[in-house]
Amino acid sequence: MFKKENQKYNVISYTSKEDSTLKEILLDKLSFSVRALSKMKRDQTVLVNGIFKKPSTKIKKGDLIEVKIEEERAKFEPQDLNLDILYDDFDIIMVNKPPFMVVHPTKSHFDNTIANGVTDYIIKKNEEVKIRFVNRLDMNTSGLVIVAKSGYAHHALSLDMGENKVEKTYITVVKGIVKEDEGTIDQPIYRSTEESIKRVVDERGQASRTHYKVLERLEDATVLEVKLETGRTHQIRVHMEYIGHGIIGDELYGYVDENLINRQALHAYSLEFEQPRTKEELSFNAKLPKDIEELIQKLR
Repeated sequence: MFKKENQKYNVISYTSKEDSTLKEILLDKLSFSVRALSKMKRDQTVLVNGIFKKPSTKIKKGDLIEVKIEEERAKFEPQDLNLDILYDDFDIIMVNKPPFMVVHPTKSHFDNTIANGVTDYIIKKNEEVKIRFVNRLDMNTSGLVIVAKSGYAHHALSLDMGENKVEKTYITVVKGIVKEDEGTIDQPIYRSTEESIKRVVDERGQASRTHYKVLERLEDATVLEVKLETGRTHQIRVHMEYIGHGIIGDELYGYVDENLINRQALHAYSLEFEQPRTKEELSFNAKLPKDIEELIQKLR
């Protein structure tokens, strides 16, 4: 880690596999934005074989490119929340979020969030990183949340999300018996006003695709594996309501019975994606929380 005038830097290193230009490598191989390139040039934070070079520089196979990224520690209040950290490397932290915990502080939930817990975790590791969330879950949805440790990692993974390169799998329990063993819901999702929390299926909305597969049929309920092709707010909840099988426990779109479960039975079970720097294939699973397991047992 470079240190300069009390500033700390993370370093992204890349060895060129072919003749190219520095600009092409920074944009295409390392997923930096054009705006980031301008800042690198201005701050002289990109090196080729240890020497500052402009983006127009020609690169030969085997040249070492190093990008210094200034980071500052996250400003969230640290709290020891005993988070379930499944994975941690130089770019990301994978958290298994429990139900009833908010990901990011808001006016109504300013503490006891994933952000507070991760901040405490990185301070205890003496890391200088500014955390950013690649994906977010509703307060009452449990499961996998990706936390990026740098703007670079966040940008690269957000691009992959947008290009459907991150495979997101959920498990949910819905009301009623789903007849088809599998299917796809391809319906646009729309927010009628900026003040509205609820979304609806409407042709004016954004294209949204949800794939589902029956895992188990219960007593007037079905356990589904759901894969998202797009990532709209409330997408699974809206689409399940649309096909007449609202999620059990979902107060906004589904079927509520507090004797069964006191939150929506929706769990972000699996994530598969490329590590943003090494391009290694990463795969994570978060086992079903106790309340959803108990719900399934009640309905068998």
